[in-house]
Amino acid sequence: MKKIKKRGAVYGVIALLLCAAVYLNWSYVDAPEELLVAGQTDADTASDTAASGEGEDYFATSRLTREQARDEAVSTLRELSESEDADQAAKDEAAAQISALADDSVTEANIESLIRAKGYADAVVMIGDSGVNVVVAPPDGGLQATDVTVIKDIVVSETGMTAGQVKIVEAE
Repeated sequence: MKKIKKRGAVYGVIALLLCAAVYLNWSYVDAPEELLVAGQTDADTASDTAASGEGEDYFATSRLTREQARDEAVSTLRELSESEDADQAAKDEAAAQISALADDSVTEANIESLIRAKGYADAVVMIGDSGVNVVVAPPDGGLQATDVTVIKDIVVSETGMTAGQVKIVEAE
C-alpha cells in the first residue's frame, strides 16, 4: 500500500512539473518582448529592436522560451529517472516522457522548416497533448484560407493530429 502511494506521489510530481513547464512556455510566448528586454535600458532596447526587427525577435524569443521550458522539464524527468528513491515504473514513465519531448522537438523543427520552405517568412510551432499551435509570419495581405490549408496540411501530415486540433495564428 505504501509503495502504491509513493508511486502515485511520483506520478503527481511528474504531472505537476510538466504542467508547470507547459504553463511557463505559453506564458512566455504571450509576452516575449518582456523577456527580451529584461535587464536592458530603454536605449539598448530601442537599438536592439531596430537592428533585428520585431518579427524576428518574436520568433527567436518564442523558440528560446519553448526550448528553455522543455529543457527544464527534461532535466526534472532525468533527475527522477536517475533517482534511487523512485521505483522502476516511475523511471520508465520519466524515460518515456523524455523521449516524447524529444520527438515533439524534432517534429516542431521539421514543421517550421516545411512552412518556411512553402514561402512563409517564419513560423513557430508548439505541440501539446491536445493539439498544435502555429504562429506564422503572415504574407503580404495577411493569411488567406489557402495559406491556412497549406499550413494545416503540413502539420497534419507531420503529427498525425486532425485538422481540428491545429490552431494557426497570424503574428502581428
